[in-house]
Amino acid sequence: MAQREGCLVFAVNGERFELPSVDPSTTLLEFLRTQTRFKSVKLGCGEGGCGACVVLLSKYDPVVDEVKDFNVSSCLTLLCSINGCSITTSEGLGNSKDGFHPIQQRFAGFHASQCGFCTPGMCVSLFAALVKAEKTNRLEPPPGFSKLTVSEVEKSIAGNLCRCTGYRSIADACKSFAADVDMEDLGFNSFWRKGDSKEVKIDSLPLYNHDAENCTFPEFLRNEIRSSMFLDSKRYGWYSPVSVEELQNLLKANDFSNENEMKLVVGNTGMGYYKELKCSDRYIDLRYVPELSMIKVDLTGVEIGAILTISEVIEMLRKKDKGEFPSRGEIVLNKIANHMEKIGSGFLRNTASIGGNLVMAQRKCFPSDIATILLAVDSEVGIMNGSRSEMIKLEDFLTRPPLDPKSVLLSVKIPHQEAVRQVSPETNTTLLFETYRATPRPLGNALPYLHAAFLAEVSSCKISNGIMVEHCCLAFGAYGTKHAIRARKVEEFLTGKTLTAGVLYEAIKLVRATVVPEEGTMSPAYRSSLATGFLFEFFSPLIDSESEISNGFLESHFSADSSMLKKNQRCKIPTVVTSAKQVLGLSTEYYPVGEPITKSGALLQASVYVDDIPSPTNCLYGAFIYSTKPLARVKGIKFKPKPHPDGVSALISFKDIPNSGENVGSKTMFGTEPLFADDLTQCAGQPIAFVVADTQKHADLAANFVVVDYEMEGIEPPILSVEEAVKKSSYFEVPPFIYPKQVGDISNGMAAADHKILSAEIKLGSQYYFYMETQTALAVPDEDNCMVVYSSIQCPEFAHSVISKCLGIPENNVRVITRRVGGGFGGKAIKAMPVATACALAAQKLHQPVRMYLNRQVDMIMAGGRHPMKIIYSVGFKSNGKITALQLDILINAGTSPDISPILPRNIVCALKKYDWGALSFDIKLCKTNTPSRSAMRAPGEVQGSFIAEAVIEHVASTLSMEVDSVRSVNLHTQYSLDLFYEHSAGEPLEYTIPLIWDKLAKSSSFNPRTEMIKEFNRCNKWKKRGISRVPIVHEVSLRPTPGKVSILSDGSVAVEVGGIELGQGLWTKVKQMAAFALGSIQCDGSGDLLDKIRVVQSDTLSLIQGGFTAGSTTSESSCEAVRLCCNILVERLATLKERLQEKMGSTNWETLIQQASLQAVNLSASSYFVPDFASMEYLNYGAAVSEVEVNLLTGETTILRSDMIYDCGQSLNPAVDLGQIEGAFVQGIGFFMLEEYLSNSEGLVVSKGTWTYKIPSMDNIPKQFNVEILNSGHHRKRVLSSKASGEPPLLLAVSVHCATRAAIKESRKQLLQWGGLDGSASIFQLDVPATMPVVKELCGLEAVERYLEWVAGYGRKADGKCHYLCTQKDHAS
Repeated sequence: MAQREGCLVFAVNGERFELPSVDPSTTLLEFLRTQTRFKSVKLGCGEGGCGACVVLLSKYDPVVDEVKDFNVSSCLTLLCSINGCSITTSEGLGNSKDGFHPIQQRFAGFHASQCGFCTPGMCVSLFAALVKAEKTNRLEPPPGFSKLTVSEVEKSIAGNLCRCTGYRSIADACKSFAADVDMEDLGFNSFWRKGDSKEVKIDSLPLYNHDAENCTFPEFLRNEIRSSMFLDSKRYGWYSPVSVEELQNLLKANDFSNENEMKLVVGNTGMGYYKELKCSDRYIDLRYVPELSMIKVDLTGVEIGAILTISEVIEMLRKKDKGEFPSRGEIVLNKIANHMEKIGSGFLRNTASIGGNLVMAQRKCFPSDIATILLAVDSEVGIMNGSRSEMIKLEDFLTRPPLDPKSVLLSVKIPHQEAVRQVSPETNTTLLFETYRATPRPLGNALPYLHAAFLAEVSSCKISNGIMVEHCCLAFGAYGTKHAIRARKVEEFLTGKTLTAGVLYEAIKLVRATVVPEEGTMSPAYRSSLATGFLFEFFSPLIDSESEISNGFLESHFSADSSMLKKNQRCKIPTVVTSAKQVLGLSTEYYPVGEPITKSGALLQASVYVDDIPSPTNCLYGAFIYSTKPLARVKGIKFKPKPHPDGVSALISFKDIPNSGENVGSKTMFGTEPLFADDLTQCAGQPIAFVVADTQKHADLAANFVVVDYEMEGIEPPILSVEEAVKKSSYFEVPPFIYPKQVGDISNGMAAADHKILSAEIKLGSQYYFYMETQTALAVPDEDNCMVVYSSIQCPEFAHSVISKCLGIPENNVRVITRRVGGGFGGKAIKAMPVATACALAAQKLHQPVRMYLNRQVDMIMAGGRHPMKIIYSVGFKSNGKITALQLDILINAGTSPDISPILPRNIVCALKKYDWGALSFDIKLCKTNTPSRSAMRAPGEVQGSFIAEAVIEHVASTLSMEVDSVRSVNLHTQYSLDLFYEHSAGEPLEYTIPLIWDKLAKSSSFNPRTEMIKEFNRCNKWKKRGISRVPIVHEVSLRPTPGKVSILSDGSVAVEVGGIELGQGLWTKVKQMAAFALGSIQCDGSGDLLDKIRVVQSDTLSLIQGGFTAGSTTSESSCEAVRLCCNILVERLATLKERLQEKMGSTNWETLIQQASLQAVNLSASSYFVPDFASMEYLNYGAAVSEVEVNLLTGETTILRSDMIYDCGQSLNPAVDLGQIEGAFVQGIGFFMLEEYLSNSEGLVVSKGTWTYKIPSMDNIPKQFNVEILNSGHHRKRVLSSKASGEPPLLLAVSVHCATRAAIKESRKQLLQWGGLDGSASIFQLDVPATMPVVKELCGLEAVERYLEWVAGYGRKADGKCHYLCTQKDHAS
């Protein structure tokens, strides 16, 4: 097809698209999701922070006849910028029609997909790495493998987030492509069995042929490409200047008084951080100006064009053929490249320009790593203002007033240090250069608390036999200041001085006075402490080290055991998970139940979620307008006069609810919550109104232009904390029938104690769900005042009832349909109801379909999340550590409505009772506050209860100076105490497997030998400490009534409906297995292959009623039992017919049996309602974990070296699914205990509202060794085929990481006490949740470096005069 001149032309998965016009602000993601059938590309965050939207972008260069492939964030990539390019999505890799790619097959076979929402982006990220590697000149890999290394494949997906799996299975699927993979390191999968040889394993993998041509760029598009393919700027508002002169003319001709009218772009990645409230209507694309993309290398340095992407700069700096670069300069450039590799993620670096990053730093105070590291090497920048160009120092550039819109950054120049300092080899000096960043994710994809870069030229001092600083550049950034700075006073102080402990001490004092965060910066003291720690890390190896200078490098006897010096000589690239082991007990007793079959739908890269359903004709889109005040009167809602939002159809509020309806947005058995605030808002984040527009983008933008007029006069101050709630007696009632019972006599227990701890306090924060798919719904009006609602929800039945009440229509006029949910974790239960209800209300009023997909920020503001709480405890205990009594006062922040909060006291106490406390007494209050109502989140209450128990145990052990593991062991339950504490849920004696698990885990994890090795490690290392901890869990769950329906169709295929919803937990998979097992009992020919004939269909509230909640970990087994009951009915109906057919025909197959049954009017559909027996409705789950961590005392960073778990799954219904649940829950628990801060401002409005500020675990946060054993105990005959739950209990085991961190901190505090830097006890302290880097560092000593240097100066000289342990750490491996 001939292309029209100036038209936007591109390809998606080999299909040609030509667009005569388009809004220039349209993103590639927006186009793919609304204008094509390629829906595997998901919207997860809209910030380039999660990887759900990743696609492969391929560009063809006709000059060199080459295609360049790289992955990009489609949510930030502007559609006009892909003119002449080809896009590959997951559907383009493979699909059910054309066959699946080996990547997709291996992801499924390694059980690396649960909810599946993130999987397409993961697959494309890996595919991009494979495509790039195959174009290199590396050695040919073995058959079936790629040219990638293990390290490269893991890093290729390090920026992709997953909330379900725990990443281990994803890492294994990716590593299976690496040429250097050890097949023994690959975990459990469906390709081979334990004991298979390496050759069998390789042959079993879906074949990857690295020689096969990856046609990422179609031939037809290649033929259309000309040397210049530019859009018609008048039609598209997209300008592509091809010279500096043309750019100057464009800038002169445009009025920039309105900043939004024209925007200069390269990759548009800045939009991910600085959200645009109004889209620009004209763009200047800088990518075709040759002067901005040049690379110039000469003796003075390397000059880089400003539009080069960060990835291109990294590649250029690492080129090995830089003959022009002196060796010392090459080291500097390599280290700059290494640091840049930790900025953002690969799919951001591929489009983000180095110039754009620096301009954001200068103009908007973006905390740029690049600015800091370039500042340390005295870089310059070229700037064009009008027709005038100039080169200025980067330091001067950053301190100038913000760059005006008509000025352009042209280039960046990194000078060669030899040229700057005029150094020759005869000067006998050496150049040291190092960069630092303190961030919660080692591989990057997170803004640091502080980054720094230090360059120093040092020489041997002949007089003092030490090391002299000839010159240094010290740069710091991101610590809560407008821009990166040079620490000039520190540089001046150090220059010309011989390094000693005293000199370094004075320099560090100067750093503290220099690096001072601005008021309002979070963790200011921590950031200052990082600056001192990094400087100490850089210079301390040079003190009293008898170092000599040779050939420009340091020679030192410290090089053998000082990690600090070694770090100045090699790259420091952190690694991710290195190995894992899974032990699973398989059973064929109920085949195919118990088989580790691949999760149902794991291969479907285009699984349909609610937002993937094509929009009906005339569909409208909604967005919530929420309150920013916690308690205020709403006087009015209106749009800002300018600019008026586009496409707005209506503004819906409580006034639009029909007279026959109610203002209700959600309900539980404990009460309701309004859909909209009426005259008075109850919390910040409460929906006030619902704006409806012609597109989701217009609705979201319109919501930003709404002005709410609040009135505060005459209103009581809001209640924003549990302490304020207590003062005002603001509580929710807990029904007596669910309030837990006290155990024993607390007075006698306290009287029997040898020791007591009184009124100790714990505070626990909240946690956000971070399901990858945000809240979403689609409401479609139907005939006769009916409403069909598609909702991503865990409890469609409740949404059905709420919609009926709100709209004032009978329940049989409402149908709620849910096929699958892209992650739930409790957040898609109650909190999904108002989303579905608002869409239904708007659809009813406007007589048009209305849908909504909450953007991530609004979702986080409204979600509520896990319950914060305050705990005060008193405990009595014997001298041997046996606890005799525990008294608790717990205040739970429930928020503004009850939601499910009344179940929290019971859940907390059930998990807390995992130890024998002797006597247990508690007073638990649900505080009603003016904050968003908290809701169920995976293991609600149980995770807090389990932590409280461990905190008490740790406190007792510290008080008695006992090993904490001994205190845990002595307080484990006996069968007698278990029966006392858990009564009817304790089960039979054989079911109590904690003693078995406890001892088995000690042996399999080598707990005792490793404990001794850790002691030796800590003795030999000053600045890194390790800790290890073993913890048990006891977790009570309850079965709930669940419906099921099984229908056998005329061809023998089977359709199954259940009340449970597929959230990624494998419910459909287990149900299919159960149906195949139960129907297979008919025992006719072919009935053994029923699994492939069974399909579980979507939930429909009119087709299957009383579905209840999918929550509490037991819905899978309840649904399985409901299906088994249905199948038993069907088998009974078919049995007589089968006997008759066998008598007549000798044998019969499944299809014949079903055909005959249809002809003979046998009812082939059966429904059931499984109601659990009261005596066996509740049961206990058991497990234990050992975790080992390493804490960096200079930064507070905690690295999880290893975690071992044993979890009792009974007789697992599907070990592969349960393994995924165990690992995923554990890693989500790591997030709660170690990383995730869900913060609010002083008015209760959430401020952690996106991927930039809220950090869930990523690939580089999980244990480096991750070992899981599923104990197939099989003692549980009252359970569903002897199975037990796996969804929530393992989350509690992540407390082992927190406890291990506490153990490491304890060792650091003993050392700090020795240095005189600690007031009080080294062992008694409270480690907050989450134990983030600032929290850990504070407990290790914010001034530890200063205290150490003082100690060295006062006491640390040995007899021979050498500095005692001034080297930092000896890198001993445990």
